[in-house]
Amino acid sequence: MKTRTLLLIVALPITMLFATSGFAGKNEEKIQWANVPAVVQKTITENAGDGKIEEIEKETETKHGKSITVYEAKVKKSDGKKIEIKVGEDGKLIKVEND
Repeated sequence: MKTRTLLLIVALPITMLFATSGFAGKNEEKIQWANVPAVVQKTITENAGDGKIEEIEKETETKHGKSITVYEAKVKKSDGKKIEIKVGEDGKLIKVEND
């Protein structure tokens, strides 16, 4: 019984540390198209093709003391497929993935 209790006393705080550190400093918010920087709008539009932009999220995350902003656009293509376009605040395409 002592071994089990000791294991819980040691393992639980370590588990909590790793679980919470993965979410530290991350902020997501839905934004309007008008609030998306022009260079980001251009990249999203180029990659959306004939698709309709349904939603834009702005994610700001702090990594190694530096703030990083990524814009995620959820797009519905004319064939019904959905994609997600991720663009950095500098307008560089990060990823296009099927949703």
